[in-house]
Amino acid sequence: MNKWLCLAIAIVAETIATSALKSSEGFTRLWPSVLVAVGYVVAFYFLSVTLRSIPVGVAYAIWSGVGIILIATAGWLLFGQKLDLPAMIGMGLIITGVVIMNVFSKVGHS
Repeated sequence: MNKWLCLAIAIVAETIATSALKSSEGFTRLWPSVLVAVGYVVAFYFLSVTLRSIPVGVAYAIWSGVGIILIATAGWLLFGQKLDLPAMIGMGLIITGVVIMNVFSKVGHS
C-alpha cells in the first residue's frame, strides 16, 4: 500500500479517535469509547506501516501538523469551538511547514 495513503489513514483515524474522546466523557459512554479504542488501534497500525518507508521525524511532523488542523476543524464543526486569529495564523504556519518539508526536503522521499 502507498506510504502516503497509510499515513493519511493513520491521521484520519487518530482525528476520529481524538474527537470521539471528548464525546466519551471520560470513557463513561460506551460507543464513543469503542470508537476511541478502535480509532487509535487503526491509527497506530497504519503509522507503524508508514514508518517502514518514511523516517519517523518526517512522518511524525506530518502526523502532528495535519492532525492539529483536523482536530481544530473537528472541534469547530462538531463542538462549536472558536478559533481566534493567532490560532489560525499558527495553523497556517503548520501547514506551511508541512508543505515545505514535502516539497523541498529530500528526507523521506524515495
